[in-house]
Amino acid sequence: MPTRHRPARLAVCSLALAGLLGAAACGADDRPDTEGPSGAASQGVTAGSEVTPETWPLTGLPAKGGSAAARHPVMVLKMDNTSSAAPQIGLGSADLVVEELVEGGMTRLAAFFYSEIPGTVGPVRSMRSTDIGIVSPVDGAMVTSGAAPITIQRIRQAGIPFFGEGAKGFFRDSSRSAPYNLFTDLAQTATLVQGPPERPADYLEWGEAKDLPKGQPGRTLEARFSGGHATSWAFEGGRYRNVNTFAAAGDEFLADSVLVVRVRVGDAGYRDPAGNPVPESILEGKGPAVLLHGGRAVNLTWEKAGLDAPLQLRDRLGTVRVPAGRTWIELVPAATGSVSIGG
Repeated sequence: MPTRHRPARLAVCSLALAGLLGAAACGADDRPDTEGPSGAASQGVTAGSEVTPETWPLTGLPAKGGSAAARHPVMVLKMDNTSSAAPQIGLGSADLVVEELVEGGMTRLAAFFYSEIPGTVGPVRSMRSTDIGIVSPVDGAMVTSGAAPITIQRIRQAGIPFFGEGAKGFFRDSSRSAPYNLFTDLAQTATLVQGPPERPADYLEWGEAKDLPKGQPGRTLEARFSGGHATSWAFEGGRYRNVNTFAAAGDEFLADSVLVVRVRVGDAGYRDPAGNPVPESILEGKGPAVLLHGGRAVNLTWEKAGLDAPLQLRDRLGTVRVPAGRTWIELVPAATGSVSIGG
């Protein structure tokens, strides 16, 4: 596992932790006639560029005021995704969400916040080694309840800052049962990383809907994780709604696009307190993917050269850009998960 060295701009002021789709993409999708560079994609820049960025790195949407450099890094909060977490708070403010497999066939969310930092968010849960490949491409800082010692060691080796219970903003909600009662005021926690504002790299290559291949009808989606939890989506009112969400009413994440990435799953090297083996989704290499947008589904392939490399999408003609907007990414196990798409 390669070690990444984080730039000096991420100076951590406080840190505390409590305890520890099917086959490969076919090439039948044709491109629209318009092949020029898209507006949203042409505005985005990578971190360190001298050009003033005009779009947010996690959505590709225009930034008000013309600058998309916040005073904090991307904050990635690990959120419980079971019925015990209901209602989830703050999910509707996220720019981007990645859903990953954890032990017992359940899933956990990595919710990315950058263009907007809300107040109370949670329930906050623990990190997994899968998070290295999820968080590293944008030099994010993690907000977590903790992790197993082996995971903490790997997260540190990857150079990812993280904050847990005892750090600024964290509190327990007495109306809920542990471990589903840990929350944080994310606006406070985001102040724990100091340094000059610097825009992260784009998480995905952003573009416009008119440049997408036509694809097939894709108004519904069920992403099933290893025979356990399934996340279901329906295209309504121009966006995709998670029909079995645990989010509080009015605080749901409404996705402009849903990206399904089929991944290999390995063993993280330890078991949870109940004795279940902990899986690790391997977010590097390549594999099949499908992008749902505007009621259509486009079969693609994904590539990621390393854990800290960007996620790239391609069809038989080359790079495919995700239409600018809010995106939910499903990391579905290639061998044991399943994906069902309906028109």
